[in-house]
Amino acid sequence: MKLYIKNMVCRRCKIMVKSELEKAGLHPLSIELGEVELEQVPADGQLKQLSSSLNELGFELIDDQKSRLIEQIKTLIIEQVHYADGQSPLKLSAVLTSKLNYDYGYLSNLFSAVEGTTIEKYHIAQRVEKVKELLVYNELSLSEIAFQLGYSSVAYLSSQFKQVTGLTPSAFKALQGSKRKNLEDI
Repeated sequence: MKLYIKNMVCRRCKIMVKSELEKAGLHPLSIELGEVELEQVPADGQLKQLSSSLNELGFELIDDQKSRLIEQIKTLIIEQVHYADGQSPLKLSAVLTSKLNYDYGYLSNLFSAVEGTTIEKYHIAQRVEKVKELLVYNELSLSEIAFQLGYSSVAYLSSQFKQVTGLTPSAFKALQGSKRKNLEDI
């Protein structure tokens, strides 16, 4: 049986969810961002206990199809931006349609209706957060960051960064990253 969990955005989230599953007496076969496969169907009491403990940690069990699809879109974007080794040669729309088996127009309309923002704006927000992270680490130049994240130029990265944050990358770097956000808050 599969459970879908909202706000799982990192490896630590997976560890926390695994711990809560085990406390509830459930044994996961696999745990991915936003998705858990269990070896057996949980009893109602176990599911209520799990839901309550996950809510306390900022997670949420998702039970309707549209909410699951929205979470899958977010998870794919987060994985692509934050955890992929290099940029995918495919456009974001092609990645989403191939992984989710839905028309991009449907995914885009659903996401916009539910989230109040577009998939593209969400993707840009994730990329900007990744730029912030890399600027704070101070290990890569701005041109290396632009290349790593698939920007066509440093000027385009800087323009998009300023449009989202109100700061240039160098001004942000001078602030020492005090304006970074948690992934689940984007």
